[in-house]
Amino acid sequence: MSLWSWLIASYLALALLTLLPTLTALFGKVKLNPGGASFDESSFSSGAKEKLTRHYSRMQGTLAFWKREAVRNSHFHYYCLWWTIVSSSLMPFLTQAVDPADTASKWFLTTVAAHIALVLGFHRGLKVAENFKAFRHGESEFYDTYRRLLDRPNTFGKTEEEQISNYFEEVEVIRRFVRTAETDSLPMLDDVRDKIAKSKADG
Repeated sequence: MSLWSWLIASYLALALLTLLPTLTALFGKVKLNPGGASFDESSFSSGAKEKLTRHYSRMQGTLAFWKREAVRNSHFHYYCLWWTIVSSSLMPFLTQAVDPADTASKWFLTTVAAHIALVLGFHRGLKVAENFKAFRHGESEFYDTYRRLLDRPNTFGKTEEEQISNYFEEVEVIRRFVRTAETDSLPMLDDVRDKIAKSKADG
């Protein structure tokens, strides 16, 4: 094997090796992080605690899905980013280094170019960056809202019933935000809130 043949094999092996974290995340399972103090330890009444606990239990499947998708997309996003930078930087030098007498040198250049094209194609076609931001933002926004209800329930309203109702509504806004981002373009969370408020006003 010539030097160029070894370079092809090494490049493909490195590309596959660095893809392993993405493949592991694709087929692996995720565990939700401990949420700290729960509603059972809050100052809410027993009836309110039961409502909040049941609501959180129904959210756990959604939160696990968001976290899994955020992890998958983040791994592939950084894989694409890293390889795009490296491969694009190599291309001008490889173009000059190609040996017309050695077919393997041409194939190495073709391999690098094809890899860049595939990486960029999947990254754009699957909306990897947008999905990563949406799922990660949705997950973070939910836990911020969750902690705010525990730490500062008065920000949701004056009465306990109003606080719980507004909390449920905030969570629904976050869910709609992630759903919209997953199926369409990435919206701003405030845009989703404005749309919901407008639909309520019109209704």
